[in-house]
Amino acid sequence: MVVSLRAEELAEALGKDGKDRGTLLLLDVREPFERKTAAIQPSVHIPMNDIPERHAELPRDRRIVVYCHHGTRSAMVAAYLEKEGFTDVANLTGGIDAWSAKVDPTVPRYY
Repeated sequence: MVVSLRAEELAEALGKDGKDRGTLLLLDVREPFERKTAAIQPSVHIPMNDIPERHAELPRDRRIVVYCHHGTRSAMVAAYLEKEGFTDVANLTGGIDAWSAKVDPTVPRYY
């Protein structure tokens, strides 16, 4: 079962100054046009539809937190990764929109 993280929990996991990002891999599964508008950095960008061909690029020894715009696509990708044997995967509930609204207002919101 996929673990869900709220934006505030992710921020806490990353540390106050964001320096703990080395222990987590943020995986952005949105489309390229969405990423041009806003992104949580640093993060790896693999659009959802490319995950089946590209999931082997992802490390299995780090926690992967998957995000999209509102959390639906990322939940599906997180479940897929678990099915493929990834053992430490989480979904960012509310996606980048929640991150912008609750953690980092410098990240642009879009609709």
